Amino acid sequence: MSKPEFDAVVVGSGPNGLAAAIVLQQAGLSVLLLEGKKELGGGLRTAELTLPGFRHDICSAIHPLAAASPFFQTLPLAQYGLEYITPPVAAAHPFDGGTAATVVNSLADTARSLGADERAYRQLLAPLVKSWPNLAPDVLAPLHVPKHPLDMARFGLSALQPATLLAKRFQAKEARGLFAGMAAHAIQPLENLTTAAIGLVLLTAAHRKGWPLPKGGSQQIADALVAHFVALGGQIETGTFVRSLSQLPPAKAVLLDVTPAQLLQLAGHKLSGIYQWQLRRYRYGMGVFKVDWALDAPIPFVAEGCRQAGTVHLGGTLEEIAAGEKAAAAGQHPSKPFVLLAQQSVFDDTRAPSGKHTAWAYCHVPNGSTQDMTTAIERQVERFAPGFRERIIGRHTFNTTQMEAHNPNYVGGDINGGLLDLTQLFTRPALRASPYRTSQAGLYLCSSATPPGGGVHGMCGYHAARRALHDVFHLKPAPLYQEA
Repeated sequence: MSKPEFDAVVVGSGPNGLAAAIVLQQAGLSVLLLEGKKELGGGLRTAELTLPGFRHDICSAIHPLAAASPFFQTLPLAQYGLEYITPPVAAAHPFDGGTAATVVNSLADTARSLGADERAYRQLLAPLVKSWPNLAPDVLAPLHVPKHPLDMARFGLSALQPATLLAKRFQAKEARGLFAGMAAHAIQPLENLTTAAIGLVLLTAAHRKGWPLPKGGSQQIADALVAHFVALGGQIETGTFVRSLSQLPPAKAVLLDVTPAQLLQLAGHKLSGIYQWQLRRYRYGMGVFKVDWALDAPIPFVAEGCRQAGTVHLGGTLEEIAAGEKAAAAGQHPSKPFVLLAQQSVFDDTRAPSGKHTAWAYCHVPNGSTQDMTTAIERQVERFAPGFRERIIGRHTFNTTQMEAHNPNYVGGDINGGLLDLTQLFTRPALRASPYRTSQAGLYLCSSATPPGGGVHGMCGYHAARRALHDVFHLKPAPLYQEA
């Protein structure tokens, strides 16, 4: 039998594919990374979408989980030019009347700004912020016996709750709305179990390292990961869209940064009947409608805190946000959608020509929707920043089908790689001893359709690669370091 050309092949160069490739290459294997597009990065791409000189992040924009990732923290990415900029306000949440709740790096300052809810906020977040170095490797991992069970139990008691229930700890609209905006990153109705989890993780990340953005665009994270992989000896081919496993060169292990829909297309004939059945039952969540703007001045938010924030959550009260998310999940298009907005150019002057600015925003819509939500999104911005429309000099939009065309992993516009509800949180994409193994020996899934799910943290790829190293190569890499 001829020797395989490579020890391992990784298909897809999103953050998880890159993480998997790096872990395998670090172990001394020969690794080939294949990417269907000419550009590397998956959701980590930046381009001039509106006007020349205006650089927009196509998908991910602000990166609290990248900064908090236990794996990315072990890599020398700064050596390859990656520079994070941390806005003074991680996230702001404006309300009608010109006020806003804000989250800053200091937990004490954030809590004090919430007035009557200062004590409740401290009691909820302080233990998580303190224990995050112990929690992170357990939270950002598949279901397992935690290494720090007491810390994990404390987190779980709150994280498993619906966001609407946990928010009842707060008295005032400011804290309740702020938490609702955080939890809405789960992209599901806030009445669902576990929706509190993402809100707690994002707030904890804000109080640990802030919510940074990469100078020059999200592409810089991908470029640094690629550079490190190549420096380790890895090989890359772009413009190679894999439609069948038969296209791949011989390898002992294949890791796919794809979701179940693509896995069935690539390898359905090689998978067991029961595993195919499980993959077909996998559920995708709401999609997104996204707008990028070129602006001739910063967004004129009424609240000062919003003008200092990298991220602004537009949706008003908890009740309004919950109603909008519930409606979108039920197939409707709310007239006042919850809008996630980033204004990178306020802090990064490489994003636009001198004196000009960019802004990035999206709202949740039914999976597969082609309805244009531009007007609804811009009304929400104008609601909290009168005069915003007058500053628009260029605009680019993506509906859900266009998002999927850009990245096939965004099935129906679902940027999380599948619904992150209780039934798919730890067992995605199927209930198995290891969620990364497929039913075919040597074939692994390393995308956000595996635990811990969506977000730029690389942990899905990290865990999948470690599983392949154990199963195929009988290697056991050192565990992630514990942050001091």
